[in-house]
Amino acid sequence: MRARSLVALAAALPLLLSGCSDSGADKLKSGGGGKKASSSAGDVLVVLPDDLHLQTVDNVTPVVRTAKLTPAVQQALDKVSAALTTDELVALNKQVDVDRKSPEQVATAYVSAKSLATGVSGGSGSLVVGAANFGESQILANIYVQALKAAGFQATVKPVTNREVYEPALEKGQLDVFPEYVGTLTEFLNKRANGKDAPAKASGDLAATVTALKALAEPKGLSVLTPSAAADQNAFAVTKSFATANNLTKLSDLKNVKTALVLGGPPECPTRPFCQPGLERSYGLTFASFKSLDTGGPLTKTALKKGEVQVGLVFSSDGSLGTL
Repeated sequence: MRARSLVALAAALPLLLSGCSDSGADKLKSGGGGKKASSSAGDVLVVLPDDLHLQTVDNVTPVVRTAKLTPAVQQALDKVSAALTTDELVALNKQVDVDRKSPEQVATAYVSAKSLATGVSGGSGSLVVGAANFGESQILANIYVQALKAAGFQATVKPVTNREVYEPALEKGQLDVFPEYVGTLTEFLNKRANGKDAPAKASGDLAATVTALKALAEPKGLSVLTPSAAADQNAFAVTKSFATANNLTKLSDLKNVKTALVLGGPPECPTRPFCQPGLERSYGLTFASFKSLDTGGPLTKTALKKGEVQVGLVFSSDGSLGTL
């Protein structure tokens, strides 16, 4: 939700952001970093490709309270979006999650390397940029803050929790800017406006999803700026040893596993359409139980490595993940 609710983004310089995202997406972004994987196959976590396309586009995009949107704000944030790529996002996340650098340090190095503090101006007054409780969001928020400061704003980062808390805070003016995920936010607002069973408005078409998102956000006093090329979708991981033992090369292969499966993820997962309900509906999976953990953070990663859960929600941009 990644987003990017039941959710799109991994790391490193390359950079640093859908649910089971909350998104369309349901990017459930609410976890922290993870421990560096050991050389043991059982400790290496790998993502199973989403071969039936459960998740939708979840590009990182700035969302700004319309009352605070000025040409200077747009100039600074558009410059960030124009620079950011998925590979950079993965590299940025790796620096925080694996190399244990702070989000502020990583953001500072990225802003310098990409010259994001140059060529922006005209700003004045204060802006509060929200950062959800996982590393990627904190990196992105700090990048936004530094770009906005360079433009002349008094910008600060405000830590928050999940989308259910920070989206209303944006509407109320308690936050002014947030690094969001296109698909995840689209479906979050869609379900709020049209009911939990409303047809999805997010899809694999970025332009169409952005158009739908703007239509949902504008009545709430929120402006959606140009999305970046960087995307972070929600993904599902297993240990490499579990994948090898069960001949898993993609998510649909889980249907052939004979042993009981326990799913791990954030508390919202059992109700988010792109988390547990999506896996059950799209992939025909049945889970023996669900274990409430976090989204791609240390709780989920540890539970996977210990065998407490067999499938866990992570972010596709997580720099600590291995390959199949």
